[in-house]
Amino acid sequence: MSSVWEFREMSFYRDAKRSDVKNYLTSMAEIERWELDRIHISQDGQRSIRLRRKIYHLQRTA
Repeated sequence: MSSVWEFREMSFYRDAKRSDVKNYLTSMAEIERWELDRIHISQDGQRSIRLRRKIYHLQRTA
């Protein structure tokens, strides 16, 4: 069985506080089960973040 992932791309402006971004990503991880996949910080300071989470396909057994 292969893993199936769902991805979400988001970006934050350079003037966003690091603590605010951290708190937002922590809540996404705890509540919606997202995990950090990639972070890219451009030269102008904008943060591009990609999150991922595994998609579970449940099958009825009875």
